[in-house]
Parts: sequence; C-alpha cells; structure tokens
Amino acid sequence: MNYPMRLPRVKPEHTPHRFDDGSIQIGGGVYGVAAQIRDPRGWAWEALMQMDGSTSIEAIRDSLSTKHPDLGHTGADTVISLLCESGYVEDAAGHSADGIAFRGASPHEMKRYIRNLAYFRHIDLRPGAHEVAAQCDLMNSRIAILGVGGVGCHAAWALAAAGVGQLHLIDPDMVEESNLTRQVLFDERDLGAPKAKAAARRLANINSAGTFTYSPDRVDSPEKIREVVGDCDVLALCADEPKNDVLTRMVNATCAESGTRWVCAGYSGPLSTVGVFGPGGPCYECLGAGESSKLKDGWHPPLGSSGVMSPSAALAGALLANEIIGIVTGTARQAPGFVRGVNLIAPDHLVYVRHPSRPDCTVCGS
Repeated sequence: MNYPMRLPRVKPEHTPHRFDDGSIQIGGGVYGVAAQIRDPRGWAWEALMQMDGSTSIEAIRDSLSTKHPDLGHTGADTVISLLCESGYVEDAAGHSADGIAFRGASPHEMKRYIRNLAYFRHIDLRPGAHEVAAQCDLMNSRIAILGVGGVGCHAAWALAAAGVGQLHLIDPDMVEESNLTRQVLFDERDLGAPKAKAAARRLANINSAGTFTYSPDRVDSPEKIREVVGDCDVLALCADEPKNDVLTRMVNATCAESGTRWVCAGYSGPLSTVGVFGPGGPCYECLGAGESSKLKDGWHPPLGSSGVMSPSAALAGALLANEIIGIVTGTARQAPGFVRGVNLIAPDHLVYVRHPSRPDCTVCGS
C-alpha cells in the first residue's frame, strides 16, 4: 500500500484524549477544528499512541495487526490511512529542516511569522498541508483594497501584519479629523494628506518586507475596475461610493467576467458583515435577490448607517482580512457566495446568508 506519510506524528496542537467509553477527543475543544472518534475496540488509540514521528507507518501497521489479529494488515492499513487523512496527523519527515527550507521560507521569516505558522498548523485539516506553504502563499499574494476607510484600514493592517506580499490601496479622499475615530492607519499628523498614500506609508512601517502601492483614483466604472482586478489575486471592496449598491454591483459583474475572487465588508451600526464571492458560487446579485424575496412587499431595509464606533469598523475589517487569508492559503472552509456577520449589541444574532444561483442570472447563471 502507498502510504501518504513516512513518519506520522500527531500534531502537538491536536493531542488526543481517550474517555472511559472508548471515544477519543482529538484536535482540542474548538468547534470546527476538534472531532470525536468512536473507538470501542481501541484500534485508533493504539495507532495514535505510536504516531510520535519516530515510528514508520509499516512498523505501526505491523504492531497494530499483531496486537489485534482480527484487524489484520488490511484493517490496520484502513485505520492508519483514515487517521493520516484526518488532518490531525503530519509527516515528521516533511517537517524537518530540509522540508521547511525547500519551501522558500528564510529563518527570519520563520521567526517573524511563528504565531501565523502555529495558527495554520492548528486550523488547517487538509491532509499533507504544511504551515510554511500557507505562509508562503500569503507572502506571494497580491491584494487590491478599494477604499481605505474604517473597514479598509483595519483590513490592510491585518493583511500587512500577516505577511501579504503586495497590497495596492485605492482611495481618492483626504484624511479628515472625523476619520480618526476608526481609521487606524491615520493620526493627527496625516490630516489633509491623501488617504491611500498615508496608509501605504504606515503599512511599510508595519512590515518592511511587503510592497505597498497606492492610487488616488476614483474607481467608479467597469473599465476602472478591470484595471484594478487585472493585477491582483483577490479584490477587497471597502469603498462606499458610488452609493446605493452601484459600485458593489459593478464589481460583482466585472469580477465574474474575469473570474476574480472578491470580498466585501461593511457595517450598519453595530452589525458587521463580510461577503465572499468568486467562481464556483452564487454571485452578489443572486444573494440580494434571495434576501429580497423574504421581505414584505414595499419595504427594503437601509443598506448602511453613517453612525459607527471603531469596534464595528475593526470587526468588519478583521472579518474581511480573515476571508482573504483563507482564500489565498486554501484554508477557507466554505465555497464562495455567502455573507456572514456579527451583531455587537445582540450576541445571539449571527448572520449567515446563502442562496443558490438563479438560472436566469446574467452574471453567474447557467
């Protein structure tokens, strides 16, 4: 049998625990990461206890089949394969110094992003996934941020700090005093300065390894959107003009045309939301149509509010950055075509919206 690993090792973050009823808790206690294994005969536990990074799969198989003759080599192979494919086990051979070096990460980068690497090891349950590869994907990515306001500033900071290689910031506005309550990349010394330029300068001080470019252009047409998406892996839409969803719909159509993945985020008072769109999922228009169909005739809720406190803007920006990191590194769990969010004054109100593509949709329909 061709095994996916040479020296399997349970990730330290996912140390298993066996209960008296024979079940196993693995992956800790965080929902979405942890899991329980039903193991009444102790086969999985026996295999896990030998997956310490120093014992070959063949030796584990032989030991398991010897201790449990009714399991045999074929059954032992099945148990081992299921555990190796679960994402809780890594190949110690692939995590050697040589295994890390060939992925192109320098010792300095390993040190700087050590907490990022621990995060990817924890949450990435794809078989054979390597945390250094995920970080390198970030370092090689190109992200365009359209709008450097409350949401865009927080998103840009998070992406720069995480190690995104290239960030292009687009905003035609100047820094005003009222911006300072929530736009984290600016301070009083920036009043009157172009937002995009000031933000790029600040980001260079946060992570000198990144490349931060900027443009003062007003992006308000499909032609200008095409120029932006032509040189990026993901577009982050954080601008609010043109208003009344005009810009969002233009971005939706233009990105669908080019196959570009895009993410938008915003707030309505205490409600912070993020939407993720791209090939393989329903578009923004289809989600909007699905939500409109649930409303009572003659009423449409306002799309946003000018009232905001910094936590709402920060949360929206953080949600946006999180989705982009998931897209770029491949750690995202959900296909595009959804909106989710958090209500800061109603903890029990968690937003998740998804509707199927409409067959007659001119953007994403068949």
